[in-house]
Amino acid sequence: MLVLTRKVGESITIGDQIEVTIIEIKGDQVKIGIEAPKAVDIHRKEIYVTIQEENQRAAENVNNFNKIL
Repeated sequence: MLVLTRKVGESITIGDQIEVTIIEIKGDQVKIGIEAPKAVDIHRKEIYVTIQEENQRAAENVNNFNKIL
């Protein structure tokens, strides 16, 4: 893992098309802005994990259904 220190208004870039900017810092919370192409999905980690789990369950259900047929 790369760990960087940034101040409000400073950014990091990921590849050629993604820029993450520190917008605000309040106590233990950091507000960030992300600029990326529309084709790039951006989710909070907990939402991403939930999506992956639901996709896995759906795939398992399809496989189980196909076995019945």
